[in-house]
Amino acid sequence: MTDSVDARPAGGEPIRVMIVDDHELIRRSLALALAAEPDIEVVGEASDGQEAVELADRLMPDVALMDVRMPRQDGIEATKGIKASVPSTRIIMLTVSDEEEDLFEAIKAGATGYLLKDVQINDVPAAVRGVHEGQSLINPAMAAKLISEFANMSRKESERPPQLPVPRLTEREMEVLRLVAKGMNNREIAKQLFISENTVKNHVRNILDKLQLHSRMEAVVYAVRERMLEIT
Repeated sequence: MTDSVDARPAGGEPIRVMIVDDHELIRRSLALALAAEPDIEVVGEASDGQEAVELADRLMPDVALMDVRMPRQDGIEATKGIKASVPSTRIIMLTVSDEEEDLFEAIKAGATGYLLKDVQINDVPAAVRGVHEGQSLINPAMAAKLISEFANMSRKESERPPQLPVPRLTEREMEVLRLVAKGMNNREIAKQLFISENTVKNHVRNILDKLQLHSRMEAVVYAVRERMLEIT
């Protein structure tokens, strides 16, 4: 377990990142790529899920890069543990697994992003910044699988009575949520609805506050489950 790498604040507090992977070479590669960024600080590393939960509780990182397959406790269970103890931590699953079940379970556990390990190492800092700013981040191929899973879920849940009370969203908030469910980012939603990106961010924040959730994908899962949103 490592507690530390040097901070490099640049005009504000750096984004505090924890790296979780059972392969030391991958941890080192990610740490080196992130340490080169002036606005990112690697505050800790863990080699399994159990260690990650303990470390996150102590360090309270802004973002965690999390492997799925690990000894002692896998990344999905670790994500649940971290979101329970440090809800503000945003978690990016970084994995070789492109299984729909892993993706869906990771999102349900509270992950904000899901990237495959064939992503370019130079793209990881931008991914960290994106989720820290509130974006959901999913590899395009995986996003298509997730949307397909949402559609299956919607059909399965169609006969179940909704659980009451379901928080009411405004018409505009529902428009934003539908576009989030299609995999659009804030810029694309703003262009589609002819509003500013800041306005989109405010709508997303209001949606999460009303639903008492932490991420955009959690909001879509909830909306499908409660039949607020249908995906075909």
